[in-house]
Amino acid sequence: MVARVVIRTKVFAAALALDIALGDPPEFPHPVEAIGAAIDCCDRFARERSIREHPRFGRIAGVLTTLAIVGASYGTAATLLRRSGRAHTAIEILLAASTLAWRSLIAEASSVESALAAGDLERARRRLARVVGRDTQELSEAEIVRAAIETLAESLCDGIVAPLCYLALGGVPLALAYKATNTLDSAIGHIEAPYRDFGWFAARLDDVANFVPARLSALAIAAAARIAGADSSRSLRTCVRDARLHRSPNAGWPEAAMAGALGVRLGGRNTYGGVEVWGAVLAAEGRVPELRDLQRARTVVTIAAASIALFALVVLGVRDVRR
Repeated sequence: MVARVVIRTKVFAAALALDIALGDPPEFPHPVEAIGAAIDCCDRFARERSIREHPRFGRIAGVLTTLAIVGASYGTAATLLRRSGRAHTAIEILLAASTLAWRSLIAEASSVESALAAGDLERARRRLARVVGRDTQELSEAEIVRAAIETLAESLCDGIVAPLCYLALGGVPLALAYKATNTLDSAIGHIEAPYRDFGWFAARLDDVANFVPARLSALAIAAAARIAGADSSRSLRTCVRDARLHRSPNAGWPEAAMAGALGVRLGGRNTYGGVEVWGAVLAAEGRVPELRDLQRARTVVTIAAASIALFALVVLGVRDVRR
């Protein structure tokens, strides 16, 4: 038992190092691709049989789809690791690293920042479109910066903190089950038709899965703000005051914390598929975000992620010693 726990800690550290060093190379297959294909298959089946938009059967189909994909993700990972033999540790490290998005998140934000610094709005919009769901074709520089900062804050939770938490709690199978939940929410967990009923359970499950990680992310942002030269106390105040204004029960926490840390306004008007959507304004008293704020946000997220990773490693190390 002791050896297994020690290996888990080493796998955790190795997976972190691998993700930071390489990220998600496009030439390598990624588990999320298989999860996405499964979601698409179930979505097409429900659409072809007119189930997806049915108030009752659509919800039942959505529950079954979500449970099947999340369960299959957990079970496949557990079975693969159990049968991997001598390659167990290598496979576990690779799968664990695939649940993290530390390097890719920072790299995408950096590419947007570089394009804006070069005065290339079109390239910045294209880069931003890779990581946000909103329409980017007409965004101004300030709107691009706002979207990138919001994505950095929210993705700190679902791309770094939550996977780290689930890796530490239940290893690769639980972390991949979380990734399946998060991918389902992104694909079908919408309040608008035609996913209102079909995606209801996926959205609720994602809310539950991110409840603690979102609040940990907000605390990490506030703590990191002090190190990064931002305003830690204002971050906490804004988070407590504005987080619940957000339409998401979780995303508002890291976004409000970031808005307060930087002293900028986040949220407000966005368009999705040409449809205008108004969201809550976080830190309404703040100023309009500028390019320098995007660099500061990257620094805050990097420090916050490092602090959570270090905390998790310490907890695992202490558990090793006790066992």
